[in-house]
Amino acid sequence: MSGILTGRVAVVTGAGRGLGREHALELARQGAKVVVNDLGTSLGGDGVSEGPAHEVVETIRALGGEAVANGADVADFAQARDMIAQAVDAFGRLDILVNNAGFVRDRMLVNAEEDEWDAVVRVHLKGHFAPLRHAAAYWRAEAKEGRTPVARIINTSSGAGLQGSIGQAAYSAAKGGIASLTLVAAEELARYGVGVNAIAPSARTRMTEGPFAEAMAAPEDGFDRMDPANVSPVVAWLASPDCGVTGRVLEIEGGAICLEEGWRHGPRRELDRRWRAEEVGDAVRALVAEGAQPEPVYGA
Repeated sequence: MSGILTGRVAVVTGAGRGLGREHALELARQGAKVVVNDLGTSLGGDGVSEGPAHEVVETIRALGGEAVANGADVADFAQARDMIAQAVDAFGRLDILVNNAGFVRDRMLVNAEEDEWDAVVRVHLKGHFAPLRHAAAYWRAEAKEGRTPVARIINTSSGAGLQGSIGQAAYSAAKGGIASLTLVAAEELARYGVGVNAIAPSARTRMTEGPFAEAMAAPEDGFDRMDPANVSPVVAWLASPDCGVTGRVLEIEGGAICLEEGWRHGPRRELDRRWRAEEVGDAVRALVAEGAQPEPVYGA
């Protein structure tokens, strides 16, 4: 198998189902050797199964590619370290990290439980940080030895993290954190030859088939805009040496790619002294009137 990733080695987390599965398959089709990570949990993060990761590995091998399975909990710091080491041990190097693993425990804020919040933030936000940190350490060591890599990290944010989503406070907070993590990592790791971007995909997966079932239904015009496979070619390019873009978030839906612009400095009022509380209201109302209207929260 050959393509824009020939000779490169990738780790894809949460690659047993949904978007991660399609990413692993597309990277393999493009010539990458893939570590297929999946803990095999339920949609809510319960249970463990080796089946999904091994099924994807067998599919890649049947296509003529190379892959190995990994069952690490990506939010466990030591297991994430060992997952990165497995890629190097199995294939001699690491070039690409696709952080995708996660699950949801949707709940309105007034009904949310502490353990639900902790579990969702842990798997998404810490589950991005831990693999990223260990991969970055490997690439920094390579650069210091004079083998500066052409490495790529693709994180997975969400429209929920960028615009918010009713009933998904924990998920939205974690995905917003991932977008910010992407900006910091891109700046810190550029010196070591590492590009870091994030995607905000819209696709039919276990996470979306519940709250957005109607919107995710296949259309009648023949182009399934919610097929998760639509997202993966963009991930493959972001993982390629040709990608010189870093520190950006791309929203992907069907055949559409949108560059997210995020928080920007807007209108400003400044005094040469401290504000008095009774002055603030008029100033803020004027700023809001002058500024751009925010994107609507999903579900509003």
